[in-house]
Amino acid sequence: MSSLTLLDKDGVRLTVDDAVATVTLTNPAKRNAQSPALWRALVEAGQQLPGSVRVVVLRGEGKSFSAGLDRQAFTPEGFAGEPSFLEMGRGPEHEMDALIAEYQEAFTWWRRNDIVSVAAVQGHAIGAGFQLALACDLRVCAQDVQFAMRETSLGLVPDLTGTKPLVHLVGYARALEICATGRYVHAEEAERTGLANLVVPGDQLDGAVTDLAAALLAAPRDAVIETKALLAGAATRSLDEQRAAERAAQGRRLRDLAGAGE
Repeated sequence: MSSLTLLDKDGVRLTVDDAVATVTLTNPAKRNAQSPALWRALVEAGQQLPGSVRVVVLRGEGKSFSAGLDRQAFTPEGFAGEPSFLEMGRGPEHEMDALIAEYQEAFTWWRRNDIVSVAAVQGHAIGAGFQLALACDLRVCAQDVQFAMRETSLGLVPDLTGTKPLVHLVGYARALEICATGRYVHAEEAERTGLANLVVPGDQLDGAVTDLAAALLAAPRDAVIETKALLAGAATRSLDEQRAAERAAQGRRLRDLAGAGE
């Protein structure tokens, strides 16, 4: 079955091949720098996913996954038809809050329980690019990967939902040090600290992601959905609450299996 293109706009392309969707950042000339238009296109990609999709792969064309926010955002004119960051800072607080919340939507749908999202990351994943990789459930990285959270050095904070998964993956102290210094995290550290599930040579990145997607599709869909929900909520539940959640989820699975066998 050949892949079907459902979206191709503002630096984002969505293609679907049966149970696997691929979201590609398509502006390699600017190292897939991000803008509000790109974020809205990412939201639209999430909305257009067919119900048959179980795995979503996020990748960037060219040598870099995403070099972060397009610096045009910091100019007085900003992007055409968009409020510049300077205008946002001068505007009412509720309007700024609403705009940032809109931008964050591009980074949240990847955690839906009905899909498993995999970021294929090569080269630079800086700032918003780092946060977009963190938005996914899993990360497969090329050996040349360079993660960095540069917002603090610009006088800003990471506000595109990346702080929670970063702390969850590497711990508070390392997350603080990474963000406050803006330093690069390379492949060896990324794999050792859990930022990367797997590191491979650059020419093997696509193949490794394909293999992982196939492995994720091997188990029954409902079992994966229930397991993801259990794991995603584990950090905020007590042990007794987690035990109860496990029993309830297993009860649903056993009832479904018993019903299928009738």
